[in-house]
Amino acid sequence: MTTPSLLILPGDGIGPEVMAEVRKVIAWFGDHRGLSFDVSEDLVGGAAYDAHGTPLTDETMAKAQDADAVLLGAVGGPKYDDLDFSLKPERGLLRLRKEMDLYANLRPAQCFDALADFSSLKRDVVAGLDIVIVRELTSGIYFGEPRGIITEGNERVGINTQRYTESEIDRVARSAFELARRRGNKVCSMEKANVMESGVLWREVVQKVHDEDYADVELSHMYADAGAMQLCRWPKQFDVIVTDNLFGDMLSDAAAMLTGSLGMLPSASLGAPMSNGRPKALYEPVHGSAPDIAGQGKANPIACILSFAMALRYSFDQGDEATRVETAVETVLANGLRTGDLMGPDGGTPVNTDQMGDAVIEALTASTA
Repeated sequence: MTTPSLLILPGDGIGPEVMAEVRKVIAWFGDHRGLSFDVSEDLVGGAAYDAHGTPLTDETMAKAQDADAVLLGAVGGPKYDDLDFSLKPERGLLRLRKEMDLYANLRPAQCFDALADFSSLKRDVVAGLDIVIVRELTSGIYFGEPRGIITEGNERVGINTQRYTESEIDRVARSAFELARRRGNKVCSMEKANVMESGVLWREVVQKVHDEDYADVELSHMYADAGAMQLCRWPKQFDVIVTDNLFGDMLSDAAAMLTGSLGMLPSASLGAPMSNGRPKALYEPVHGSAPDIAGQGKANPIACILSFAMALRYSFDQGDEATRVETAVETVLANGLRTGDLMGPDGGTPVNTDQMGDAVIEALTASTA
């Protein structure tokens, strides 16, 4: 049997630090569970620009296309702010998403019980929260043409185009419905059909996909601004939310704070099935490169570790082992260990990045004793 391949792209800022802790988890599975991976590593973002003058080389792009899964840390930083737009670190990430055709971005928002008091909302509102936002990732206003800054008369005009085809909406809707069938069997589709033609089309296509192939799944529609309000009012009313690229970006970041810290949230970006039947996939923490704390051992590695857990579940058919990782994280938090972003009302035992990774390993080991 061929060993599954995993391409690691640590990136910039805290990316290499949190990825080092994921490597510990990968090694643990090889040593204790007989689950090995063919791991390779390369550059993306500012690190790639520093080495090669581009945020993503063609060679690295080819490696990503061939890998069974890609695990990315974070990209960006203030030292790259003055680069031409086409050379900014974020363009490397966008190229990966676009050329791998990773159209469905899964962003879970789960509130671990030990962190229920960390949210700005009341405990009863967020305790037990477990929702997933499915964000369309390769189209919409971030990619639509025309775009740019032009001059009209005496002033400049910024242009971005919101554009969706029926097929682009259809495929991400199906991803959401399939996910819902494995969870609470409920989907809420969010758009702005009241003011945007693209929103009208979005609602019509999602409803059509539901009626023809997923009538067993409960479907509701909500305007995205109302959805943002409802996420803050009573987020547990949702199970799976499906929405476009722009709204998904904003709503998932809002949902992140329901859980207490951006450092806790993983994500998966999934595309069409490969020859082995599994989707092309890139996994990454939702947080950014956090250059203000890079190199200081302050970063929380949990989001990156949980991203690897998502890879186990969606790319490697190892759902039980993914749950093992998630349970280990829950155990560590219940024991009161806290990186700086998690120091809050309950006090807790402060730990650095390396110590948090070691604690997850200890919890994994204990789970097999």
